[in-house]
Amino acid sequence: MNIQDLYDFCLIKKGVTEHFPFDEDTLVFKVGGKMFCLTSLKDWENGTPSLNLKCDPEKALELRAEYDAITVGYHMSKIHWNTIAFHSDVDDKMMRELINHSYELVFRSLTKKVQSEVLDS
Repeated sequence: MNIQDLYDFCLIKKGVTEHFPFDEDTLVFKVGGKMFCLTSLKDWENGTPSLNLKCDPEKALELRAEYDAITVGYHMSKIHWNTIAFHSDVDDKMMRELINHSYELVFRSLTKKVQSEVLDS
């Protein structure tokens, strides 16, 4: 997966928008106004890309124990977020599953009204 693949994969999801709320480097994907995926463009340019993804707390612990590439969320809640390094022991298929999991967690946390707005968009 490269940055364009990530971009396309995230933006094809219902209601997803892209933002740079922190700085010109950190690309953030949101659904319903809430973040589900963050990445550093500089890290992609330097060949050390990673993603911050939301994760169910129990699953997050399991994933961190199973994969070297998955660590506690960098600059995020250590309970609800993981950082996943690319080009390590997490393949592209698993990365897509983790992105989907993050998207679904955030989508389910939205109010019914916002969920409906997202689905109707």
